[in-house]
Amino acid sequence: MPHILYIDDDDGIRRLVSRALTRKGFEVSLAANGPEGVAMTQEGCFDLIAVDHYMPGQDGLATLEALRALPDCPPIVYVTGSEESRIAVAALKSGADDYVVKSVGEDFFDLLANSFGAVLERAELRRERERAEEELRASNARLEALLKEVNHRVANNLQMVMSFIALQAKTLGDSAARETLQKTQARIATIAEVNRRLYTTDDVEYVAMDDYLSGLASDLGASWSNGSARRDIEVAADPVKLCTDKAVALGMITNEWVNNACKYAYGDAESGTIRIILRQQDDGLLELAVEDDGVGMPANGAVKGTGLGTRLIEALGRTHKAVLSYGANGSGGAGTRAVIRLPLRAGDLA
Repeated sequence: MPHILYIDDDDGIRRLVSRALTRKGFEVSLAANGPEGVAMTQEGCFDLIAVDHYMPGQDGLATLEALRALPDCPPIVYVTGSEESRIAVAALKSGADDYVVKSVGEDFFDLLANSFGAVLERAELRRERERAEEELRASNARLEALLKEVNHRVANNLQMVMSFIALQAKTLGDSAARETLQKTQARIATIAEVNRRLYTTDDVEYVAMDDYLSGLASDLGASWSNGSARRDIEVAADPVKLCTDKAVALGMITNEWVNNACKYAYGDAESGTIRIILRQQDDGLLELAVEDDGVGMPANGAVKGTGLGTRLIEALGRTHKAVLSYGANGSGGAGTRAVIRLPLRAGDLA
């Protein structure tokens, strides 16, 4: 049985309302003025409060304001004998959930009961929605924790695989085979870095590409630089958060292009700079470019090395419906610029 507090300075109206609403299935408590109603609300537990407008001293609007200032204030229905719309509007703006115009006869009690029923139903729906939203937030938190743990374990497992490969490479006397294993290790590291960033940040679905590419550039630069020559790898990337599968694809392609530039663009004793550039285009494309100022591509277009990296890049491009292109870097030198233009779909960006 809903418990109603009815606040009205008219003793006769209070008694009539109490009898009528009791017959209609409500439990009714009564207050003779605003301060008494506020005090009863602080001490009691009501499902709904009805407030009359015209009361001496503290009128209905002032009482409404005082009630709304209380913690966990129940829904409020405003009751007025005036048909002036400005009073109803003022009450609704102040936080009333509904209003009823006071009149003489049973129609008023019917309107009051109907209003109470509708307001209580809306309040219950609101509570159910809040409970559902809270359950959804808790479920999402559990899912995020699970995804972080999965990414953590994947990154750890990949790190273990990389260690096995490094140990195997040290046992090989064939320099070509050793280099192949080192390239495999770098490719695995590129994927592991994505998983590491997913479990060390608050976002388990998207990768911050500027941070990711900067970390990748730092690792590659350190691995290729030596005492006689440096490989300075610079990154200029828009602050784009990209979904995991596309982040891995771009990371793998960056790894291949930067490794090629570090190995072939400059001589063994020659220092050089490689630039990684990521830009979000206005036409719905994401453009990744890797460029250098080195010797440029062979005139006959022949691929150096085994060609595995080239095939890997082409396969990743086809998978993501991307367009690949190669040419001079545009700086006036003979350097190379490799570009992939990746179409973005809904959900690809955070």
